[in-house]
Amino acid sequence: MGIEFFEKERIFKLDTPKSSYIIGVVDEENFVGHVYYGKKCRDYKLGYLMRTDEAPFVPSKNERDRLSFLDAFPFEYSTHGLGDFRESCIQVKTSKGQSAVSLSYVEHKIYAGKPALSGLPATFGTEQECSTLELVCRDNVLDLKVILYYSVFEDTDVVTRSVKVVNEGKETIYLTKVLSACLDMDNQDFELLTMHGSWARERKVQYRKIGYGQQGVTSLRGESSHQDHPFMALKAGDATQEMGDVYGMHFVYSGNFLAQAELNQFDSVRAVMGINPKDFCWKLEPQDEFQAPEVVLVYSAQGLDGMTTSLHTLYRKHLIRSEYKDKKRPILINNWEATYFDFNTEKLLQIAKQASELGIEMLVMDDGWFGKRNDDNTSLGDWDVNEEKINGGLKYLVDEVNKLGMKFGIWFEPEMISPDSELYKAHPDWAIAVPDRTPGRARNQFVLDLSRKDVREHTYESIAKILRSANIEYVKWDMNRPLSDIGSAELPADRQGELFHRYVLGVYELQERMMTEFPHLLLENCSGGGARFDPGMLYYSPQIWCSDDTDAIERLSIQEGTAMIYPLSTMGAHVSDCPNHTVGRITPFETRGYVALAGTFGYELDVTKIPEEDRNSIPEQIQMYHKYNDLVREGNYYRIASYAQNHEYDCYMVVSQEQTEALVTFVQVLNRPNCKSRKIKLKGLKSEANYVLEETGALYAGDTLMNAGILIENPWGDFKGKLLHLTMQK
Repeated sequence: MGIEFFEKERIFKLDTPKSSYIIGVVDEENFVGHVYYGKKCRDYKLGYLMRTDEAPFVPSKNERDRLSFLDAFPFEYSTHGLGDFRESCIQVKTSKGQSAVSLSYVEHKIYAGKPALSGLPATFGTEQECSTLELVCRDNVLDLKVILYYSVFEDTDVVTRSVKVVNEGKETIYLTKVLSACLDMDNQDFELLTMHGSWARERKVQYRKIGYGQQGVTSLRGESSHQDHPFMALKAGDATQEMGDVYGMHFVYSGNFLAQAELNQFDSVRAVMGINPKDFCWKLEPQDEFQAPEVVLVYSAQGLDGMTTSLHTLYRKHLIRSEYKDKKRPILINNWEATYFDFNTEKLLQIAKQASELGIEMLVMDDGWFGKRNDDNTSLGDWDVNEEKINGGLKYLVDEVNKLGMKFGIWFEPEMISPDSELYKAHPDWAIAVPDRTPGRARNQFVLDLSRKDVREHTYESIAKILRSANIEYVKWDMNRPLSDIGSAELPADRQGELFHRYVLGVYELQERMMTEFPHLLLENCSGGGARFDPGMLYYSPQIWCSDDTDAIERLSIQEGTAMIYPLSTMGAHVSDCPNHTVGRITPFETRGYVALAGTFGYELDVTKIPEEDRNSIPEQIQMYHKYNDLVREGNYYRIASYAQNHEYDCYMVVSQEQTEALVTFVQVLNRPNCKSRKIKLKGLKSEANYVLEETGALYAGDTLMNAGILIENPWGDFKGKLLHLTMQK
């Protein structure tokens, strides 16, 4: 593993445990080309794959057909305006109104470790864990330096990429597009895998065959969005869940994005990813630099399962920083679906007392504790405790909860401001808005202009004063509307195109500052559920509320898409009340527990009002959580069957890193009359080992479980689940 440069051939070779990524420099103009990405190769002399010995050849041999070369060469980082008519990665606007960029290799550095990205979340690793290539390119006409960063890790099959742009000239340049990664490859009858959704139905998996032209997913909402996700994968036509070539791209960013695949006339696919260039324009003054966010590339020859394992490993070990990443999260009960805005100190303590007796470990007070907040029409921005509801004060409430042996958590929505608030009356210019236009409200709220230092400072101190006032050990950070009416009262006219990105940088700054002052805080990000569930947020919080839809059956497909690319430990998942508040469905309490077990596990209900049978089941569920959470949090996840595809049942499993233990979750959504038991083939076990099925005591060979399978009898009824726990025979 590592990175090498072969000077004679001008080849860079980046190796992960099972893959190789190869870059070549060609011709007198030092074009940087993509050579190969795939299964690990011993050889590095693969420059022939760039086809520069075929017509139209390189410009030094055939200047008359320069455009033909530029429009077909597999560029490592594509540029705009000079003859490559595919999607470009970088575009500018100069004082002369021109937009073209051309990049040539200048120099490089290879070193152990990985640099941080200023102001941005990014993966990390020690000098023993990863290596980095800085590939420096330059446009001599613009005096523009572009540094391409590549890092590889010793323990997972990913290549991370990011880009820094430096203005080394004497004139101001406006960057109108700076994407973070480009990947040119021959088509393998690729299908494009993306994730789509909306509020309450996030991250549904979609496959479509790549056709000629451009296709992909985007966001212009100022968030990584419910509707599309900053991820895509190219799956070879013959690839399956378990085998075949899959190339994944994931954006470590929480705002507007572009993820696009383009099939051209030569049957080459160009995949690009980065900040969405629409409404983006960054003023780069002389000697200024712009850092683009990171993209994670993953190659798997073991189908989707291999991609999932690589991403899970990367995020668990090299992205999440919280002290909670490697330990159990406290089992919480959130009062939102229990009370909504109708609560006071007595009601919260009543819930806490009952919950503590059942073994629940934390009470979270959700929306409605501040200002005049008795509904969602007022008071965002006025982060002062409403002591008419929290009678006795916040510290009294927290202390009383602590006396019960429970931790205390609290909800904020720091990025928003209500038109009906004291803050808005004092500072209407602090809201993002376009002058002379009627602003668009969503949930009757506006968005604070976090590009402004004074707004960030006020926002931070408003939150911090609450956290300093009592023993608060958990924060749920919400964000319930997209950005619109993009205008800042402070940014000058030629910097208004920076607002979207500056907003995201402001969010990162606030969360970084909070976690620095309160390092032991458990932070859970949320955005109307899953509107900002992305790798960027995981850098600050080890878990994100997966969806506002807590229905166990809806959660099967939501959590399937999420778990394809994120560790189970990151998915906020709770057992909620029935009929479910989103869809009205009634599911067994037991099944709700099984589905929530695949995430952080907690409760979202009024424990004092649920049926006694359900309440009496909680200690057993908590015992289940403590028994299996280490395995669920740390193990390798495998998808066995998809309810979203078969419309009948769902099945997935987690296997310990040592392959000594496995947990299979089976949920029968719809029962079938007059049918035999289902045969399930397991994954990830040791073929030569024997495993005991705890539920029956039966002994099975590992290869039998994976190749022949195991039978699961159909439960009687709909929405019924089962757990199968296997341990290796000693």
